[in-house]
Parts: sequence; C-alpha cells; structure tokens
Amino acid sequence: MNTDIYKEGPVVHSPAFIDGHSVEIPTLKILQQDGNVYEGAELPELDEALAQQVYRSLAFHRVLDERMIAAQRQGRISFYMTALGEEATTVGGAAALHGQDMIMAQYREQGCLIFRGFSLEDFMNQMFSNEKDLGKGRQMPIHYGSNELNYMTISSPLGTQIPQAAGYAYGQKLKGQDAVTMCYFGEGAASEGDFHAGLNMAAVHKAPVIFFCRNNGYAISTPSDEQYIGNGIASRGVGYGIKTIRIDGNDILAVMKAVQIARAHALEHSEPVIIEAMSYRLGAHSTSDDPSGYRTKEEEAKWTEHDPISRYKAWMLNQKWWDEEQDKALYEEYREQVLAAVKVAEKIDKPPVEDLVTDVYDDVPVHLQKQLDELKEHIKKYPEAYPFTAGRI
Repeated sequence: MNTDIYKEGPVVHSPAFIDGHSVEIPTLKILQQDGNVYEGAELPELDEALAQQVYRSLAFHRVLDERMIAAQRQGRISFYMTALGEEATTVGGAAALHGQDMIMAQYREQGCLIFRGFSLEDFMNQMFSNEKDLGKGRQMPIHYGSNELNYMTISSPLGTQIPQAAGYAYGQKLKGQDAVTMCYFGEGAASEGDFHAGLNMAAVHKAPVIFFCRNNGYAISTPSDEQYIGNGIASRGVGYGIKTIRIDGNDILAVMKAVQIARAHALEHSEPVIIEAMSYRLGAHSTSDDPSGYRTKEEEAKWTEHDPISRYKAWMLNQKWWDEEQDKALYEEYREQVLAAVKVAEKIDKPPVEDLVTDVYDDVPVHLQKQLDELKEHIKKYPEAYPFTAGRI
C-alpha cells in the first residue's frame, strides 16, 4: 500500500471533529468601485490595447443582453438568458486565456465568445435558428458553439461539461499541448454529481483544467444558503486537494489576474485549479423566470451598486484610456448594430428539415428515415404551423 497518501498531521489524544466551516477563505480584490486600485494590489498583465478590447466586449455584452430580452418579449425569439452583473467573469476570463485554450461553458458565458470574436451575425443566426446557424438550428437560443474559437457547444443539462472538461484537459496533457481547458459553471451546478466526479478525476489524473465557478447567489430561485452549508465552493476544492482561489467576480482585474496565474500553474504543474467568483445575477435566471417571487428590489439595488462594467469604466477613465464621448458613441453604435442584425437574421430561411438527421450517421438509419418522412408529411399537412419555405421540406 502506498502510505504516502496518508499525510499525518498533528497528533491528538482526545477525539475532536474537524470543522472546516470555521476556516476563513480570503477573497482577491484589486479594483474598487470608484475605479481606484487597492493599495498593494497586483494588477494583471494588461496594456491599453487589451484594456480597450475588454471594455468594448463588456459594452457589447450589455447591449446584446438588453436588446435580446426585448426581442424575446416581442415574440421574435423564444428564449434568452442574460448575464447582467456577471459580465466580468466571462469577458475577464477569456481575456486572460490564450486562443488555443478550450472553453466549456454552462449557458451564461456569451462574454467569452464576444471577446474571442464571435460575430454579431453568428449570435443572431444561432438565436433565430436559421440556415446560417453553425448548429443548424438544432439548439434553443443561447446554446452557442464554435469550433474555430475553441468554445464547446453548450448542453442544457447542468454539470455535464465538468467531467468532460477534466477529460478534455487530460487529453491536452497527453498530447503535450500548450493549452488548458476552462470550465464554467454556477454554484447550483456544483450540487450535481458530475461536479464531484469531474473534480476527482481532474485531481487524480492531474489534468490542466481551470474550474471556474460563478457563485451568483441563486440556482434559479434557490438561494445559496438553501443549497449548501459549507463555505461556498472554494472549500470543496481544498477537500479534493486542488489549488483554489476565491475572487470578487465583479472585479474584472481580479478575474484576469486569477485566471492568468491559474493558467500558468495548470500548465507548469499539470494539475487543476478552482476559481470561485463571488458575484450576483442582476437579471432574471432566464426570460422564463420572475425573480420578484424570491428576492427583493432592495437586494437587487444593493448589488446594482457593484456593477462590474461601471467599475471597470471608472478605472479606464482614471487611466486616461477612455472618455465619456467614446463611451456614448460606442453604446449608440452597438445598439444600432444589434437592432439591424435582428431584422436581417429573423428573415433568413430555416435550415432544411433533413439537417435534423445529418452529421451524426454516415447513412441515416431506417428508423430515423421513417421518422423524417412522417415529419415531412405532417409539415405538408399543416404548412401554416411551420416556418419552412416551399421546396425546403
């Protein structure tokens, strides 16, 4: 038996329980809400060009979310999920990674795609499930994916990406790639069994994966204090023997710094890292949710004061890397672009119905072909109920 795994600590002669709840976990903070940096804080690697790219990504993210919520309310798309108040976790995370790093998202990480250059047209085509959608219209809105940008296609079930990320990162290690996998999830997903399976696998096999938990306080309507008793998600990382750091998720400089050091550690030591970003979901869970049933306006107003975009903007103004005139023009430009893109994407034809069964089998199996034929006959019988143009059925 390998006795090295039993690391003996202090010896006692009277029994006593270990209570990890009493252990304080520090939270990394770099940027104050007024745009000033805390004394002694270490800034991430960041120059003016990158700083401006980050801010533009944040601004575009905010506009996209606001406009697409309106589009859903107008009945133009069926579903949407914003990341209002959490944009720093994704834009900052992507900015600290390298292009070859894989990102496995949950469903509120469009900021990563924005920073990596996913086009406005690609966003719109996916949400309208038209024939130009990279996913061929098979997914509900906001379930993006991009092979070109190393962004794994999103799955709706919570937690599935966590063990997948451990396995993918292990593959990167075996191939000797200069790359890591960043896996995003919420504290609600950390209650799934996949979370524990994924962390254990990554720890045992020393996979270079960064597990990034967005702890926004709610798993849809369930507050954190009804989800778990322990000290957040960071304490679980310690339990699995994984290097762990907790950060202010509304502080984009702290996000970037944490991901930069996590990536360096994961590559150098070929092992996982956990980041727990403490944030707050300012918007509803989705367009199907009404948060007024489980939280107060006073609570939301309190967190609005910690808006990550206004905090970062204040820092940019302090650096003389941005000004109010630029800011006003940028938001106006993005609003016009998004509105124009909506009008174009909603008029593009839906994919041919055959796309439902392609890309999976070399030859379509008999049972699927039968279902497809029956579907076509059904659509022809009720053409007014289906958005297909003539000749595409």
